[in-house]
Amino acid sequence: MDIYDEIVRLRRAGRPAAMATIIMTRGSVPSFATAKMLVRDDGSILGTVGGGMVEAEVIKAARQVIEQERPQTVEVNLRNEPGSSKGPVCGGGLAIFVEPILPAPVLYIFGGGHVGLSAHRFARAVGFDTVVIDERPEFASRDRYPDAQDVIAENWDSALARIKPARSSYILLVTKGYQDDMRVLRWAVDTPAGYIGMIGSRRKVLTVYKELQKDGVPPEKLERVRAPVGLDIGATTPEEIAVSVIAEIIAVRRHATAALPHKRSHGMAAANGMPLEAVG
Repeated sequence: MDIYDEIVRLRRAGRPAAMATIIMTRGSVPSFATAKMLVRDDGSILGTVGGGMVEAEVIKAARQVIEQERPQTVEVNLRNEPGSSKGPVCGGGLAIFVEPILPAPVLYIFGGGHVGLSAHRFARAVGFDTVVIDERPEFASRDRYPDAQDVIAENWDSALARIKPARSSYILLVTKGYQDDMRVLRWAVDTPAGYIGMIGSRRKVLTVYKELQKDGVPPEKLERVRAPVGLDIGATTPEEIAVSVIAEIIAVRRHATAALPHKRSHGMAAANGMPLEAVG
């Protein structure tokens, strides 16, 4: 199997990977400069950069590169003392550049109203593919979202059965009402999506969480949800709200922890008995 064909296949499947390329060799090494190895998101590989300890180090680095979406260089020293059983005794060393190979991140926007439309526009501007879902055909149409990856105008049950988010996917709930948000959220917390955000007031979030817990959704699943969604920038208009949401999504994607608020657990705290006024 060709490495580049596999990259195309993985990107189409929405799966991240990392490409490792030997960029420097010194002395005797078990491979050659420019040798490549593809590391998939599950740790499986295609190609080789020398086997053994070298590949173990590269696979470890590749997992970090995929998670952080940032390249790094791995340097491996292959010198060992005579008689040592800890590794190879080639006598050389090599440097390997490991870079992320990423599909375009996909933002699933549930709700095609004013905030959904603005979120779509800002998400597209910063490199996200978008899928817009709404039960109302007038809000989920190609005329309204001409450059979305997909537009789904179906009832929630039918739409949710079609959607298969990956770990690299983002989910945003901005539907027309809390009942719809609750229906979608019940499904979302069982997906591998790396981000789930729901719009609404603290009181709405509390109401949704309490109802879902009554329906048997474990509290720990709801801890994944960012709600109310978005960075606190005092947003009031749909456009400002969308800016705050996309900024938060970017911060999550880039692991910019300094930009993110402390985990917002007020919904869960209140749902477990703490007065709403007592939580942040």
